[in-house]
Formats: sequence, C-alpha cells, structure tokens
Amino acid sequence: MIFTPLMTRRATSAPRPSDVALQRFLVGALQARPAARPAGVTVTQDDKATTLQLDVPGLAREQLQITIEGKQVQVQSMEGAPRQVRRAWELAEDIDAAASTARLEHGVLTLTLAKRPPAAKAVEITVH
Repeated sequence: MIFTPLMTRRATSAPRPSDVALQRFLVGALQARPAARPAGVTVTQDDKATTLQLDVPGLAREQLQITIEGKQVQVQSMEGAPRQVRRAWELAEDIDAAASTARLEHGVLTLTLAKRPPAAKAVEITVH
C-alpha cells in the first residue's frame, strides 16, 4: 500500500521550481536530437581552406594514404597497419591539392585543404 500526502493547489498558483526543472529536463531528453558527428572528427572552415582533424592513434605517417580528387578527399590506412581507417569527405568546392597540407601529431591527422580559387571567366580578344 502506498501513502501519498494530499495537497490541494490553487489553479492560479505558479508551478514550483522543481516542477519546472523536471519538465525542462524531460522535454530536453525526449526531443529529437540532430545527427551526431562521427567521433574523432573535427571540421572547421574559413575563406581560404577547410581543416579536418581526424583521430588516428597508433598509426605512423608511412601507414596513411591521402587521396584528393576534385572535391573529394579520402584517408585510408595502408595494408598491414595496426589499425584500419577508411574515411572520405566531399567538400562544396574543388580542393587545390598543391596548396593543401597534411600533418600528423600525437595521433591526430590535420588536413588543411586549400580551396581552389575561382577561374577567371573573362576572355581577352585581340583586335586585328
């Protein structure tokens, strides 16, 4: 048998702070959350480049292969590496592979992918 105290509340009284906190918690917990980013990946972007930081602990520089083709970049571990990594991203703009860099420090691969400057569409015509 369960005993609960009987309390009467006036209809015009404000809710208790504990009730408001519980309601806020329940609403926040039940709301649909946006899709989470993959663990171990950070993406930042500015006017000139997109920077990807990827956790690859246990891998050496020689065990990673990075391929850039147009707007796509692929990172994968070589055969025989202690850990298998295979990731790919497609960016909004073409990547300038010559100006892009890759750095591996303390198990974090940092790719700085330079954006290709837009090609000039003006054409010069000589007068004869």
